[in-house]
Amino acid sequence: MNGITELSPLFEYDKNVRMSYPVFCGIDEAGRGPLAGDVYAAAVILDEDVVIDGLNDSKKLTEKKREELFDEIIAKAKSFCIATASVEEIERLNILQAALLAMKRAVAGLDITPGYALVDGNKFPPISVKGETVVKGDGTSASIAAASVLAKVSRDRYMKDAAEKYPEWQFERHKGYGTKLHYEMLDKFGPSPIHRMSFLKKYYAAKQK
Repeated sequence: MNGITELSPLFEYDKNVRMSYPVFCGIDEAGRGPLAGDVYAAAVILDEDVVIDGLNDSKKLTEKKREELFDEIIAKAKSFCIATASVEEIERLNILQAALLAMKRAVAGLDITPGYALVDGNKFPPISVKGETVVKGDGTSASIAAASVLAKVSRDRYMKDAAEKYPEWQFERHKGYGTKLHYEMLDKFGPSPIHRMSFLKKYYAAKQK
């Protein structure tokens, strides 16, 4: 059986990139939208012979599948790093700049220096590695998809830990996103120490009218 024809489109995409850049990383973030908690990013370098069945944009996968892929990605990656930017940094810099900072930290934490970087989205982080942005990259490149899974699973686990520390807000159920339940908890208990107050300004301003 010819393995080339069996590759998924995501791994085929990476194979083509690797012809120009043998060692490159995929970068993605998780947690730009939530009302609470740190923003996470991951950078992943995959070897050319690595195949991870079922790898896709983390948002298209079930939580169970993401957890399974998380362990497989860590086991098979040539190098990976998961990094964060704190709520305080989000408030000081704004969420976009904080997400780019988390990406920068993820690349800096790799134990192999990539020759190129593929970044999900349309904003390139302030890194010394040259590269390009790929809109919907987590559904295009295997390396970006792997980074999206690592970032998403890590952030979800962080929010579950936060739920134990701040049980009133039920972070384990909504992961900090602006769901009906989350706003109900905010109305009942006010903001927690890990809420992003800049994200709540409009909500509280509307309630005072």
